Amino acid sequence: MAIHPTAIVDPSSEIDPQASVGPYSLIGPRVSIGAGTEIMGHVFIDKDTSIGQGCRVFPFASLGADPQDMKYAGERSRLVIGDRVTVRESTTIHRGTKGGGGLTSIGDQALIMASVHVAHDCRLGPGVILSSYAVLAGHVVVEEKAIISGSSAVHQFVRLGRHSFVGGMTGAAKDVPPFMIVAGVRDRDIVVTPNLVGLRRCGFSPEAIEAIVGAHKIIHNHKPLEEVLGEAEAAFPGSDEVRVMTAFYRDSERGVYR
Repeated sequence: MAIHPTAIVDPSSEIDPQASVGPYSLIGPRVSIGAGTEIMGHVFIDKDTSIGQGCRVFPFASLGADPQDMKYAGERSRLVIGDRVTVRESTTIHRGTKGGGGLTSIGDQALIMASVHVAHDCRLGPGVILSSYAVLAGHVVVEEKAIISGSSAVHQFVRLGRHSFVGGMTGAAKDVPPFMIVAGVRDRDIVVTPNLVGLRRCGFSPEAIEAIVGAHKIIHNHKPLEEVLGEAEAAFPGSDEVRVMTAFYRDSERGVYR
């Protein structure tokens, strides 16, 4: 274990012998850091934060600080970061609140670029990418391998479906459907289209992509939502991807872009 002599580590924290902590970093109480994780210089990790194995945390990141929620009354809550996660410079990720289950979580292999903010009670799935200056409000759910481009803002309680892509400088106030690109300044300017490049890069078959594109064409009109969801399921009865899409729309509480 390599802990720089200028780092300050609370005695209640557990740092794996194969982890490292750089100069002038501050590790608060009840923090755990897994094997192979590198905490660089000038990093602040507050209480009740768990960081998995093989992670890299760059300078001036702040992890596990108190949530920015007026209802927070000092109750114990947690931040849990998975394995092989990269957190770049000046990013802030806050712990959860009682109203959100007391947990903020970051999935394995997430890439969180510089100056990102992840608020209380957010849940990020594996392989998520947040580009620089992206901002997530509280209680946001980002499913596996979704990408949020730079300078985008996501409203509280919004869900982003798996393999979705949010364009740069987008303000997302409704749920973002799986397998889709959503881009635009606000609701009236939003454009929704299949994430073809992302799906191909992730190894989706031509048949799966064809079903996603076809279902999107059916769903993306002004007919009643339940009607078009039924039409999409009837048109592609064997498609797991279409089932994921229609279930996402039905489960939404904020409404889904289409």
